[in-house]
Amino acid sequence: MTDMAGYKAKHFRWSAQDGIAVITLDRPERKNPLTFDSYAELRDCFRTLAYADDIKAVVFGSNGGNFCSGGDVHDIIGPLLNKDMKGLLAFTRMTGDLIKAMINCGKPIIAAVDGVCVGAGAIIAMASDLRIATPEAKTAFLFTRVGLAGCDMGACAILPRIISQGRAAELLYTGRTMSAEEGERWGFFNRVVEQAALDNEALALAKRLAEGPNFGHMMTKTMLNQEWSMSIEQAIEAEAQAQAICMQTLDFKRAYDAFVAHQKPVFKGD
Repeated sequence: MTDMAGYKAKHFRWSAQDGIAVITLDRPERKNPLTFDSYAELRDCFRTLAYADDIKAVVFGSNGGNFCSGGDVHDIIGPLLNKDMKGLLAFTRMTGDLIKAMINCGKPIIAAVDGVCVGAGAIIAMASDLRIATPEAKTAFLFTRVGLAGCDMGACAILPRIISQGRAAELLYTGRTMSAEEGERWGFFNRVVEQAALDNEALALAKRLAEGPNFGHMMTKTMLNQEWSMSIEQAIEAEAQAQAICMQTLDFKRAYDAFVAHQKPVFKGD
């Protein structure tokens, strides 16, 4: 296994304490756009998190009043115009690999969204497990606004499952902005909090998850994603197997022992 508390990020901000990692993009003067380098490092970071026992939950936060303005116009979109089909496909597969890595990292991810959350930034929020926003959050899947399809980085598969097919279709066809109030009402945001409370709310939720049965959380995340492509009968059988595996963990015994002793269980993730 890998320890990541001391990880040194080159192309974004990273901190870790008490089992909680906090990631923020670090170009606030540009509303935190992504670059080729930050895409690749984020992909590799989430891939490594799958093997990190010392990280229990991840907060993907905002910086300078904004979450992420998507791919940098000068550093990404301009250079893409000069790539051939092989180069373009390599890029789109890399961006998709970031989402795959987030889904498969085994850790609950909380997006703390303030201000601009558009393009690939909206996708990162979408691919997180839980989302908290401020009233100032402005979320838009802008791909059709730049002449592309709305089907980017899994949007046509994931977004309808969060907010319904019709609402997702509206956002993906038009590229219009979804307000924080809409996002909460539609189920995209779990809650909306005041800007000053955003970081503390996200960290408090992450702390609650980090103190929970981490193996059980990993299994929950795995089944939430795998069951998309299962029938109901397959899903019930898969969950039976998953739960039987979890019943072999020491955390399951700890919960029973604590209940008998009228105490709060202290989970250790094994």
